[in-house]
Formats: sequence, structure tokens, C-alpha cells
Amino acid sequence: MSALAVESWSWFGLCVLVVTARLISRTILHGSVKNLQIDDALIVFATCIYTVLIVGMQVIANTNSNLIPPEHGLDFDPEDIKERIHGSKMVLVVEQCMCVTIWTIKACLLIMYSRLTTTRKQVLTLKIVAAYVAFSFVFMEVFYLGVWCRPFSEYWAVPPGNVQCSAATNHLITNAFFNISSDLMIIAIPLPIFIQVQLPLKKKVILCGIFGLGMFTILSAVLNKFYSFTQPFGSLWTFWYIREASTAMLTANIPFTWTLLQRAFKLRSFAGSGHHRSRSRTTYHQFNGTVASRFGRHSTAGDLNRAESQENINKGEVPLEIWQNTRIEVSSTESPGVEEMPSMPVPGMEKAVLPGKRYPSG
Repeated sequence: MSALAVESWSWFGLCVLVVTARLISRTILHGSVKNLQIDDALIVFATCIYTVLIVGMQVIANTNSNLIPPEHGLDFDPEDIKERIHGSKMVLVVEQCMCVTIWTIKACLLIMYSRLTTTRKQVLTLKIVAAYVAFSFVFMEVFYLGVWCRPFSEYWAVPPGNVQCSAATNHLITNAFFNISSDLMIIAIPLPIFIQVQLPLKKKVILCGIFGLGMFTILSAVLNKFYSFTQPFGSLWTFWYIREASTAMLTANIPFTWTLLQRAFKLRSFAGSGHHRSRSRTTYHQFNGTVASRFGRHSTAGDLNRAESQENINKGEVPLEIWQNTRIEVSSTESPGVEEMPSMPVPGMEKAVLPGKRYPSG
């Protein structure tokens, strides 16, 4: 077994284990598989594409493509041409799997961060980054599949008529720019939360480890492009492709395994038992689904934006008050076979009269 195969399947086994732990943990947290959320479905999809990536990488590592070394002649026999056509198609498949895996993981991270953002500024930043990630994926795919190499069949032509159909230099530059820049933006989103959060040193070390995986993912992205440009006929770039995709999978899934770890090892909550009391400038009173402010403005509860209300709570000075209107109804029924007991007179109340019996006054 080659070194690439050993490393690839080792990463794959670890990633599948962590993804499985994540799904079990999320099922425990939400009570049912049916209650899993959109990012859980995206992770399952990313894992399937990641599996194809791992398998495809083993194929192209042992198969020639239409990327032909300059010292090699162009005199190919039919079997060699057939092999190179197959290898070139697999390169196309692997590159697409890599792009889809990485950008799906970016989407999962953004969904996770959307649950952590509380202020308007954070929400706006998240939306801008999400728009940038979506735009970068569409731009990259349109140019890779429809612009850089025309006609599309030239991607597996032997020999190709355009160097962009074999070396894909323009695509690699575009991919590197959008991939690394969006990764830096995504990592920057939770940094203010991470800096401000009050956690014991051991737990901060765990968070630092997760951030370290994210930084290693960026380093892997840099190195796989570096070796793709400097050693296009070598195999080092394949190792860094696998490392980038694998560490990205781990970064997106490890934070969601805590519930399972708590159950398995009887651990306490990651955030501990401490909590903060928030104060707000405005006191809200809630009656039957209607929210009214102290200053007379009325709106339904659905009109309050989550980020806006949280921001008001965080920066205010008046304690938040929640009023609850509770109605209790008590009914009684007669049980057959039980002797009816007279009610005892209570001072200050009218006397009870049971059917068929009358009790004297006084």
C-alpha cells in the first residue's frame, strides 16, 4: 500500500468516526433523527462527496492524465491514450469533489456561527461573509466548467489544445484566492466571541485546538496550491489535498461532539454552570403573544428581531422583566359508590347547597 493510500484512509477513518459522533450527539441533543438540522444534512452530503474524493485520489495517483511532461513525447499508443483519458476525467471529478466538499463545510460553519451571533454588527458581518462564499463558489464553478477550457471535452483530450485544460493554472489561482480569503473571513467571525468568553484555561485550550485545525486547513490549502504550481508532475500536492479536506471536516464536526462526550464520560457542561444576568433599557410585558414596551409601542412577538432584542438586552441598564398570565381551571366529578359528604361552611362565604338536601342556616 502506498504512502498516500495509508494517509488517505487514516484521515478518512478519523473523519467518519467524528462525523458519526457528531450525528449521534446531535440526535441525543434534539431527541430524534427527525429533528436534525440543515447543517447536519449538509455534513452527511459533504461526507459522501469526501468519500468520492478519497477514492478518486487513489485512482489519479496511479493513473496518467493529459498533463504531459515536456520531456515526454506525444507518440502514444491506443492503450496509453485510453488510460490518460480516464485519468484526466478522474482529475476533473476529484477537483469538483474537492471544491464541493470545502464549500459545503464553509456553509456548515456559517450556519453554526449564525446561532452564536447576537448583535446587529455580527449578523451583518455573517451575511456579508456568506454572500462572499456563495459568490466565490458560483464564480469559480462557472469559469472552471465554462470559460477556462473550451470546448469542455478538451479537459480529457490527449493531448489537449489548451494548457488550461490540463494544468488548469487559471482555475488553481482563482480557487486559491477565494478559498483562502473566505477561510480567513470565516475564522475571524468567532474571534471576538472567543476572546470575550470566560472559560477555564483547559477549555480555552480545547477551543484553541479547534482554531488550530482551522489554521492548518488554510496552511494545507496554501501548500497544495504551492506544490501544484511548482511540482505539477509530482505527487506532493495530492497529500495536501487530502489533508486540507480532512482537517476541514474535523474542524466543522468536532464542536458538535460534546453532548456525546458528556454522556460517555460524565462530563460537565462545556461552559460550566456560570451565567450572566443581562439588563435592558426597555422592560417588555408579554400578554397573550403581544409584546408592549414601557414607552407604549406595541408589536407582536414575531416582529422582534432576535439579534436586535439580544442587542438591547446586552447594552441596557434596566433589568428584563417577563410577565406571565396563567389561568387554572379545576373541575370535579362524582365517583360512583362514594358517599356524598356535606360541605363545611366557611366564614365569609355563601353556604353551599347540594342537590336534594338543604342545610339550615346558622
